[in-house]
Amino acid sequence: MSRSGRDPGERLRTAKRRTASSTRWLTRQINDPYVKQAKAEGWRSRAAYKLIELDQRFGFLKGVTRAVDLGIAPGGWSQVLRKHLPKARVVGIDLLPTEPIEGVTIFQMDFMADEAPAALEAALEGSPDLVLSDMAANTVGHKQTDHLRTMGLVEAAADFAIQTLAPGGAFVAKVLAGGTDATLLALLKRHFASVKHAKPPASRKDSSEWYVIAQGFKG
Repeated sequence: MSRSGRDPGERLRTAKRRTASSTRWLTRQINDPYVKQAKAEGWRSRAAYKLIELDQRFGFLKGVTRAVDLGIAPGGWSQVLRKHLPKARVVGIDLLPTEPIEGVTIFQMDFMADEAPAALEAALEGSPDLVLSDMAANTVGHKQTDHLRTMGLVEAAADFAIQTLAPGGAFVAKVLAGGTDATLLALLKRHFASVKHAKPPASRKDSSEWYVIAQGFKG
């Protein structure tokens, strides 16, 4: 038996059952300095640093009184919102369960469901100054299909932002390599004073994710 009380052979067999991709993911997680830092500082995920770094560059958190966190699980982004905006009303939604966060209203439901936008608006009790979306579709392994499914979520998030944001508000969303497609980019430029793409340092270099930052909502 090992010092942990587990049979080393059992540990080896467990490792053998892992796929090559899951083993790579586990190794990357163990060696990732952002993961270690997140645990040390009490963030639920390394994604918290992506939002912090994006805000350091674009300053979209300043003056926010109401915010929406689309794809909230596990809650790292809303933790950042609560720390930087302790008096702001924050509402989040995700299909996955999310542990409660003090001061945050969380809905476990599909954002694409017909009743979701109304539920978020009612909980906000007013127009949001900021709509965040870290949503991504579950991948099926086909690059083009995965891209289209994720961009469909981004388009839905952008539509929600345009329908609900207060004047001067901001929309920040995760997109994939290649950025926002031409149609959505044109829509955002029509409704926002500034639309830019960025890849924060906390986003892994081998990741295809980028973020679109739209600021100065015109209405």
